[in-house]
Amino acid sequence: MSEHPALDLSPLPTFAFGNRSILWWATMGLIAIEGTAFAILCAAYFYLKWRATNWPPGVAPPDLLWGTPNTALLLASAVPNQLTKSAAERLDLPKVRLWITVCLVMSIGFFVLRVLEFQSLNCWWDTNAYGSIVWTLLGMHAVHIITDFLDTATLAAIAFVGPVDGSRFVDFAENALYWYFVVFAWLPIYGILYLAPRLL
Repeated sequence: MSEHPALDLSPLPTFAFGNRSILWWATMGLIAIEGTAFAILCAAYFYLKWRATNWPPGVAPPDLLWGTPNTALLLASAVPNQLTKSAAERLDLPKVRLWITVCLVMSIGFFVLRVLEFQSLNCWWDTNAYGSIVWTLLGMHAVHIITDFLDTATLAAIAFVGPVDGSRFVDFAENALYWYFVVFAWLPIYGILYLAPRLL
């Protein structure tokens, strides 16, 4: 019986970006689950709308004053988010530190506008079914912003304090991927909450 020498695997990388990473697949799975939850809530909104004679029932549609600038800020946050992802894929720690900090500052601005946004909905969660679904949609998206902010803040602390190895750069990159989901999940919600009552 012949013996084969053991293969030396030490030159192989210990981490990978994109779909070669298990974290990428985990992130995509989470996005699929959370995207389904958002789709169900949007369907519930239209179900309630089609059963109502007047929509919104007994209240004015949400004011555009805070929701629109908040949407613009959220879209603008995609730029430093992409710069963070690109820097992580180049293993450029100083640029990761810079752009992840910018992302955190923009998230804080988003929180402030979201609080004002809740105050301009012209209804409470217990006003009627319309109020309940509007608060649930806006609240669920706010929860995603909060959880991603906490995740990003943790990664920012690691970026500044260390240690930072290759797998951490994968964490930075995949966190950016989830933020894209948070950004683009908001666009149909904005259309449903702010534009649909005025156009349909």
